[in-house]
Amino acid sequence: MTTSSTPASPAPAAPTIAELEQQERDLTLPRFTHDDAWTLGTLLVELARVRSAPVAIDIRRGGQQLFHAALPGSTPDNDAWIDRKRRVVERYAASSLLVGTRFRAKDTTFEASSRLDPDTYAAHGGAFPITVEGAGVIGTVVVSGLPQLDDHALVVKALTRFKDL
Repeated sequence: MTTSSTPASPAPAAPTIAELEQQERDLTLPRFTHDDAWTLGTLLVELARVRSAPVAIDIRRGGQQLFHAALPGSTPDNDAWIDRKRRVVERYAASSLLVGTRFRAKDTTFEASSRLDPDTYAAHGGAFPITVEGAGVIGTVVVSGLPQLDDHALVVKALTRFKDL
């Protein structure tokens, strides 16, 4: 008996280290204020709502949380993932996806080789550094709730649109 089915949407291709590094260079901002955090956060909420994405969103500058939203379908577990991914960006000054990709390129994993507690750090996509010209990494923007490549892509899309405002 033959059955037909609609093929599933292909998963997004994992970006290379060079592509991820270029994203970070391209998304360096001239400044980042409290008002900018609100603008970026609401842009992320709008992009997530269009997709009915069950995500939580977090934006921080230094140690201060400037924006947080939990959309329908997200859970407290997403907040735990946000914290774990954010800590990777804070420690490595690079996106959580880039950090994990660099470990995989060395034929290992972040969990096996970083010597960091996996209950505290997660090198999974979705956390991105907020980098300001002349200042370096000053904060983070994090999305949790989708597969890691989709979390990362949502943040990059929002930052790209935000930079063009």
